[in-house]
Amino acid sequence: MSKTYAIVGAGLAGCEAAWQLAQAGCDVVLYEMKPQRFSPAHQSKDLAELVCSNSFRSAELETGIGLLKLEMTELGSLVMDVAKGVEVPAGKALAVDRELFAREMTRRIEEHPRITLQRREIANLAELDGAGHAALIITAGPLASDALSSDLSRIVGQDSLAFYDAIAPIVLTESVDMSVAFWASRYAPEDKDYLNCPMNEDEYLAFVRALVAGEKVAPREFEKEMHFEGCLPIEVMAERGEMTLAFGPLKPVGLIDPRTGKQPYAVVQLRAENREKTAMNMVGFQTKLKYGEQKRIFLTIPGLAHAEFLRMGSIHRNTYVLAPEVLTPTLELRGRPGTYLAGQISGVEGYLESAATGLWLGLFLSGQRELPPVETALGALLAHLRTPAKHFQPSNVHFGLMPALNMKAPKKKRKALYAERAREVWKRWIEGE
Repeated sequence: MSKTYAIVGAGLAGCEAAWQLAQAGCDVVLYEMKPQRFSPAHQSKDLAELVCSNSFRSAELETGIGLLKLEMTELGSLVMDVAKGVEVPAGKALAVDRELFAREMTRRIEEHPRITLQRREIANLAELDGAGHAALIITAGPLASDALSSDLSRIVGQDSLAFYDAIAPIVLTESVDMSVAFWASRYAPEDKDYLNCPMNEDEYLAFVRALVAGEKVAPREFEKEMHFEGCLPIEVMAERGEMTLAFGPLKPVGLIDPRTGKQPYAVVQLRAENREKTAMNMVGFQTKLKYGEQKRIFLTIPGLAHAEFLRMGSIHRNTYVLAPEVLTPTLELRGRPGTYLAGQISGVEGYLESAATGLWLGLFLSGQRELPPVETALGALLAHLRTPAKHFQPSNVHFGLMPALNMKAPKKKRKALYAERAREVWKRWIEGE
């Protein structure tokens, strides 16, 4: 007889977990509160909505995220399969048309014969007790409702932690001044994956001063303001020093302004938001500035003087548990056996990292896979969730999560060596050795 699993939250992790269980012959009831109720950042009724960016980041194998993509693909990832079908040009990164992505994810889930999608909010886990589920999986994501977050806090015996994830603005492409902006990718001027707005020194320094002085949205009284280092609001980066942005998201390295034939002092990059390139996402411009301030300040960027903003930047809470304290190595809640967490609420950061935890949990619960080795991208990510830390913080996947190489090697070759070892260990694990 088929086992039935309940999953709360139909984001990337929830859909991936549901898909893996269903493909293994298990029945799944997937609960999603949209469109009955929307979080502050969600707008679409479709599942697996991408709210921060349309990029799944680098596809290069000498990066942690590139390795994770390949590992997920080899495990039969739904997210990777759909993403590759709606990909948009983004240089060495994998980016998707976010509307087509969510639409196709929704279609796949709704049409699977073993998945029952119930669109209603689960405010208390006790609502699902007594239903005879083989297990309960919570994939409510960083925007879990206050009620569910409160119930989860009661179970883990401590307050949930929160920090702000910020959403970057989107600009109408035709409103960009192309006499100033130019198409090019870093070190590849012939590519037209990114639209670049060059700045001279005076323009850059004035921009930084405006960011620092800009009026920001104040956190609510009950929310503790914490930022993930990998996704800092642009004004927070500017506050750390006037050259922080020039060495960060606004670095001009590898870009030549065709008007001058020289490298600009700084460059604001815009990435295609859809296949038609009618909309552009301001790369690295996650922000908590007030809407009026965003327009005033961002319109000073060369090439964006007459920009039309299709979406302004905004902020949202990211709720997650202290995984090493409250979860077992297999992502089961210590305080509620039979209940598992996956996705960002479990303590990972990033679209694919979230999906990967749901993917693995679905495979584990259906009896197909045990924990992968820590030398692999997926294994290192899951190991992060069980590694004690004085100040635990969500993490993207990267080589720093893997065991040291324990060998001397030139700095330029270390990433390649990490990747080679990961692939060798992964191959043996996949083959059951």
